[in-house]
Amino acid sequence: MISLLANFVGNYIHMSSVETTYVPYKVKDISLAEWGRKEIELAEAEMPGLMSLRKEFGAAKPLKGARIAGCLHMTIQTAVLIETLVELGAEVTWSSCNIFSTQDHAAAAIAAAGISVYAWKGMNEEEFNWCIEQTLYFGEDRQPLNMILDDGGDLTNMVFDQYPELIAGIRGLSEETTTGVHRLYERMKNGTLHLPAINVNDSVTKSKFDNKYGCRESLVDAIRRATDVMMAGKVAVVAGYGDVGKGSAESLKSAGVRVIVTEIDPICALQAAMEGYEVKKFANAVKEADIVVTTTGNCDIVRGEHFKVMKDKAIVCNIGHFDNEIDVAWLNKNYGNTKVEIKPQVDKYTIDGKDIILLAEGRLVNLGCATGHPSFVMSNSFTNQTLAQLELWTNTAAYENKVYTLPKHLDEKVARLHLEKIGVELDVLDPHQAAYIGVSIEGPFKPEHYRY
Repeated sequence: MISLLANFVGNYIHMSSVETTYVPYKVKDISLAEWGRKEIELAEAEMPGLMSLRKEFGAAKPLKGARIAGCLHMTIQTAVLIETLVELGAEVTWSSCNIFSTQDHAAAAIAAAGISVYAWKGMNEEEFNWCIEQTLYFGEDRQPLNMILDDGGDLTNMVFDQYPELIAGIRGLSEETTTGVHRLYERMKNGTLHLPAINVNDSVTKSKFDNKYGCRESLVDAIRRATDVMMAGKVAVVAGYGDVGKGSAESLKSAGVRVIVTEIDPICALQAAMEGYEVKKFANAVKEADIVVTTTGNCDIVRGEHFKVMKDKAIVCNIGHFDNEIDVAWLNKNYGNTKVEIKPQVDKYTIDGKDIILLAEGRLVNLGCATGHPSFVMSNSFTNQTLAQLELWTNTAAYENKVYTLPKHLDEKVARLHLEKIGVELDVLDPHQAAYIGVSIEGPFKPEHYRY
């Protein structure tokens, strides 16, 4: 257990320069560590992919020497990821990629285990950036990071734009989410991607599972926890029908909600229509909505003109990564004087006599108002993250400063590691069958271009 002195330092030291001051950790309340540890132990039983990697690689410590700075939601599930990286030999520092997503008992448990974590629920923007800065250097001797594990690109951008002197010592980075991947491809196009990067998001066992099935479970959970509203019979508008939109629409539909989808992409729009959803222009659909959910990863989806035509008591939330899908700045500028905090992350604004309920200040609702995705589906994502870190650390010379995805055989491995837990049995091709479709008996079973 970390000493009382370290606890004091971690929680109360002045936020000064990262290079000159060593802060072992900063969390909301270290006394929550025992509770966090109990939940971590429960989560481990639901995360077979990560636990299998510990068993496979733990003795060899292939990440020995790696100093991994991570910026990803500091949840119970992330705690299992962090401790997996440590079990494989890495040193780890951690911050959260969202000001509301930290589970304080998870952060406390990681701090109590002696791992430098800088995260608490409800930080402000200045504190958010300070926390990321603290992860750039390790220990009292202030050794710099040599690997990046990111979710959304905030850590990557900070290193590239504010600490470019650190780039030469970093072997690579892995990126968790759609928005962060978009930033990486932009950098590659513009010639400002300074490191090899693995796009974890577009592993099938991430995007088709975390993004879809995770949202299917966590969206309605978040809305219910925040508002206690009866879902059945309501009308919801889901902006966007990518993997996150698909999972969100299904989440609402399964709760008895009539769902209207809005899209710009004709393929996604056709998919939504073939699933039985109405597909309308957002400006028209929002007038009918009891619940509005943005899932696009784009900016300026819900604007002032949309707020003005919403029903009284309409619930508005976002399940995309950043808070710019909903124009919260417009709300605060024009109707901030009417804002009433119902409870943390649930705010009421009054516009022309009608109330609008905004969740998580327009940030990620399933982590701001609930506990995010279940452990099992996050095991898929985080097994990919661990494999990406292993690949970049142990096979650095094979990669240029480009964006890569994990190969198909590793995607299939991640899926395979999760089957036994849920009682799945696989058939096996015989040699004639394998030859007939041109694959090996062990896989991979699909070409790289196959769309699941």
